[in-house]
Amino acid sequence: MHPIIRNWCLGFAAGAFALAAASMPACAEDLVQNLGPVGANEPILATVGSKRLIAFYEANGEQCGMHVVVWDHADVSGNSAARFRVTLAPYQEVHIDTAENKSLDLQCGKSADTLAVVTANKFVTAGAAQ
Repeated sequence: MHPIIRNWCLGFAAGAFALAAASMPACAEDLVQNLGPVGANEPILATVGSKRLIAFYEANGEQCGMHVVVWDHADVSGNSAARFRVTLAPYQEVHIDTAENKSLDLQCGKSADTLAVVTANKFVTAGAAQ
């Protein structure tokens, strides 16, 4: 193989590997997060306390027809999974709270063009700061 072509191929392969490595978790314990914004049929992936969440939406006119599945992070069997569906108007939010007082809010974008996590913080109960 010609040296210039070989060097180009090696450089391309190294660049592709670097991009793949940058988008993957550092180890098996690190979970991939995608907090958005995402378009229709693209997943939001998040951790909320001890729960994992995957959410996506289908554009339904001007609304987001959202699907959400939540499960225990430690549950390898998947028996703890729960699914719910909700339709959101533009800029409307759905709030997901856990028993550990963790909260995550998902918001439908303008004209159902996006879905995004808009807050990911502790839930405040009865006015008491956590």
